[in-house]
Amino acid sequence: MEVPRFLLCAGASGSGKTLITCGILQVLKNRGLQVASFKCGPDYIDPMFHSKVIGTKSRNLDTFFTEKRVLQYLLAENCKGMDVAVMEGVMGYYDGAGGITTKASAYELASDTRTPAVLIVNGKGMSLSIVPYIKGFLTYRSPSWICGVILNQMSPMLYPRIRKQIEEELNLPVMGYVPKVEDCVIESRHLGLVLPEEVEGFREKLQKLAGILEETLEVDKLLELAKSAPALAAQVPWEADSDFAFHAEQPVRIGVALDEAFCFVYQDNLELLRKMGAELVPFSPIGDTALPENLDGVILYGGYPELFAQQLEENASMRESIRKAYEAGMPVIAECGGFMYLHDTMEDMKGNPVKGVGIIPGKAYQTPKLGRFGYITLTPKTDRVLGQSLDSSPAHEFHYFDSTSCGTDFMAQKPYSTRGWECIHASDHLLAGFPHFYYYGNPQIPKSIVQCCMNYKKQRKTYTERRKDR
Repeated sequence: MEVPRFLLCAGASGSGKTLITCGILQVLKNRGLQVASFKCGPDYIDPMFHSKVIGTKSRNLDTFFTEKRVLQYLLAENCKGMDVAVMEGVMGYYDGAGGITTKASAYELASDTRTPAVLIVNGKGMSLSIVPYIKGFLTYRSPSWICGVILNQMSPMLYPRIRKQIEEELNLPVMGYVPKVEDCVIESRHLGLVLPEEVEGFREKLQKLAGILEETLEVDKLLELAKSAPALAAQVPWEADSDFAFHAEQPVRIGVALDEAFCFVYQDNLELLRKMGAELVPFSPIGDTALPENLDGVILYGGYPELFAQQLEENASMRESIRKAYEAGMPVIAECGGFMYLHDTMEDMKGNPVKGVGIIPGKAYQTPKLGRFGYITLTPKTDRVLGQSLDSSPAHEFHYFDSTSCGTDFMAQKPYSTRGWECIHASDHLLAGFPHFYYYGNPQIPKSIVQCCMNYKKQRKTYTERRKDR
């Protein structure tokens, strides 16, 4: 499958990748192109900005979560009908798992998908030193996959001379520059960037940036570079009897919390659940008074419940609805922010305790720094999770909060490290903890969720029929 594509990377975090990626996406959209976008790594927020620009859901590509052939399949599958794909890197180009490897780095993504990379160099405070800086990235690995460079925060007066030096000394095309644009900045907070809806005048700022980039970037050269990317294998990379191919006997209805408080969702997770027979029903723990009717399961992913703690507490009927459904045997799956919400109490951003759902005994509380974060491998310590046997799964954690009851049913192990810890509450109808799963990393997870919901549906149906017979 022909997938024109390029990857935007940088030497370090804070180099302007997300802002420039969004600006380029807007430029391409303004030109009438159908654009797909991807984020390297497990980040949730950057894809939200991409989605806001292109009008469709951006996806994640992560070489820690998935093997090469699955990664290429997901890239090709999510590029169907698109004119070009833009991929945003993570951290520094070669920065990977464990801090000392290129595993799960933007470089490994470029290598595994054979995607030409464009290095964004923050030129603030540099002139000729930019040349050896770039040369180091070009020569550190072979091939480097770096096929061009964009100079960020570059003086228009200096740009022509620096461009000449780069192209003559390194034989590397310069794809343009980005001048300093002070009113097009995205602010950050404790879990990363603020959400797109919180950026005042985001659309207007983005169009202004796109107008500037149309003038200062070699957009046609970027598109030509994208067309140079080799074709990808688009066939399904697993066997017919694989767990990926599982499909429920009957459709199951799963409620998925989706609102301002619960918004950290991998779109490919949702799609895989649908492929396995789930009908996903969105609901809001903030705004809805109760769970949707006739559900066979509930999923609460991560987000910012601490920012909406008061509203979540005040919606007592929703908390009671979730608790009663769980007590009646309905499967409940919760990650990070969703896990915090299930506690007896959780703290808001000011340290004030508020009431949670009451499924997890104990308290979720704020800490001054990240305690457990980054990639992990999760291994069950119990034989049955949601009624099924599971192998180890890749996952990640990233949170400033902790719990007096993190769970003990899984063991988390950091890659390239001796550090590990117990986590997650798992039972025949509960899977709840701080870690985030990416379902294509282990299809047994979504299979277990759907199968557990199927079993509950059968039990509920049998119970209803018995009551009718009385």
